[in-house]
Amino acid sequence: MLCDIVCIVMASVLAFLIRFDFIIPMQFFRTFARTLPFLVPVRIGSYYAFGLYNRLWQYASVRELWAIVEAATVASVGDWLFLHTLQKTGFPRSVTLLMWLLNIALAGGIRFLIRSWQEFTPNDSIDGKEDKTHASHRRRRVQRLRTLIVGAGQAGNIVVRELRSHKELPYDVVGFVDDDPAKQGYRIAGLPVLGPRRDLPRIIRSHSIKEIIIAMPSAPGSIVKEIVEVCKDLGVNLKTLPGVYELIDGKVSVKLIRDVQIEDLLRRDEIKVDLESIANYLRGERVMITGAGGSIGSELSRQIARFDPAELVLLGHGENSIYEIEMELRATRPNLEIVPVIADIRDGEKIDRIFSRFRPDVVFHAAAHKHVPLMEANPDEAITNNIFGTWNVASSADKYGVKRFVLISTDKAVNPVSVMGCTKRAAEIVVQMLNKTSRTKFVVVRFGNVLGSRGSVVPLFKKQIARGGPVTVTHPDMMRYFMTIPEAVQLVIQAAAMGEGGEVFVLDMGRPVRILDLAKDLIRLSGFEPDRDIKIEFTGIRPGEKLFEEPLTAEEGTVATRHERIFIAKSHLAFDGPLEEFFETCREIAAAGEDTGSALVSWIRQLTDHGANGEGRKTS
Repeated sequence: MLCDIVCIVMASVLAFLIRFDFIIPMQFFRTFARTLPFLVPVRIGSYYAFGLYNRLWQYASVRELWAIVEAATVASVGDWLFLHTLQKTGFPRSVTLLMWLLNIALAGGIRFLIRSWQEFTPNDSIDGKEDKTHASHRRRRVQRLRTLIVGAGQAGNIVVRELRSHKELPYDVVGFVDDDPAKQGYRIAGLPVLGPRRDLPRIIRSHSIKEIIIAMPSAPGSIVKEIVEVCKDLGVNLKTLPGVYELIDGKVSVKLIRDVQIEDLLRRDEIKVDLESIANYLRGERVMITGAGGSIGSELSRQIARFDPAELVLLGHGENSIYEIEMELRATRPNLEIVPVIADIRDGEKIDRIFSRFRPDVVFHAAAHKHVPLMEANPDEAITNNIFGTWNVASSADKYGVKRFVLISTDKAVNPVSVMGCTKRAAEIVVQMLNKTSRTKFVVVRFGNVLGSRGSVVPLFKKQIARGGPVTVTHPDMMRYFMTIPEAVQLVIQAAAMGEGGEVFVLDMGRPVRILDLAKDLIRLSGFEPDRDIKIEFTGIRPGEKLFEEPLTAEEGTVATRHERIFIAKSHLAFDGPLEEFFETCREIAAAGEDTGSALVSWIRQLTDHGANGEGRKTS
């Protein structure tokens, strides 16, 4: 504040000097002396009102500059009213204008000088908590790596500024690479744009680059893969910012810089979502997520928390996973009401009590057994959990007046040949039948495999690579559709906003990926060469698997929605009898012993009235 007082006095003196060619007449000098005690408190009060004293100026941006302009403008309007309207002091009008300009220049200049000093002075650590002595020793030990930033957009700009303020990080940024012709030859954040991406090999060699950081969160996987191959050929280390789906709050930070992962190679274009329609059904509502500790359920929890629900009920059977997502959300969303509930969806009475107590408005049902080979060996468990468990949750939703119910389904429910796929198709039938008589809007969302989910192929491959191989692939031509977990969940939440009840939404999964190619990419990302350093073995198709998963639209055909990546299956209700008859058949099949799996698949396929396309179902 003392500095601001000095600046206000200086601005006032300079304004008079400029107005009178540096010779102030005595009468105006006396006017200046009389009005100065008024000018200083008015400006200091205005600075307080616009929050100039509760900001960290080492992180100043255009927003802070606007706050300075607004504060100076309000103060100058107050000056004008007092000096020229109320008091009529004879104060020169031009001096008031000059004082406004000079106050902005001085107040802004000194604050942005703080930012500049911070930017070019080393910090002790990224979070500011490291001991200064240790930080000093460590900085002397850090070997600086000549670094190139791929992407000269907003993310790249932020990365460069943060790296400058954290000199303990081993990056000496040389410049940018960017494909935008308008940026070629220019400097951004003081660093040159050295050329487009196609010149990457030349730029790496000519500038002795040792490290590359991809600062393009929305870049598709094809671009990331291309950069990975260039870096591997030239022996350059590669880091990246996460993809746009992982930046839930859209915030870029050097803390997020990490090694390239397999998910980065399969990125797609950024999803456009209607935030207003999503907020309309989530904000201020009580939301329940079943299976909240699982891969999909936990990501649903993270993304739904952004929309400020009144309460978020995290229901799951595994105490450790529920505890982990609860602690994560309490750290990132301290004002959100979070209720962890440990329960088994097979316990209908317990589920009824939970709904009676919490009265959720929206339910996302993600709890399910999903492992195909395991469910082939345990079909009675799959029926009990995936069919009767869904009934317990969905019927309670109907009973207690839930507004919207979303069943998370799978591409394996399309022309199902596995026990797991058949139980998920049966779960779809259950909620579709309930929708016919309920006030609750029941909708289904189907999608394919998600990368990195527990029990999926990517974590298995990583463990096998860590052990030195071999990496096991069932068949060289095995194909699957893949999505990242954040991408899939974002589309699920959007689809739910569009549902009016009874729809089976299917998500555009893009192009299928050959599992063998996925394994090879993962081996290379781990620093090895397939078949030379890490062997790949083929083990044969497992029980219940298809060689090619059919597109989610294959069975019924689809209708487009207003979102280009979400469709509605033209699905007919596969069972039109009484619900009790449906469940009685399920109970009989579950009690069939060794014949349970084949009986279930036969019955569900009769209901859906479609034969298997492809290689058929293998039995154990």
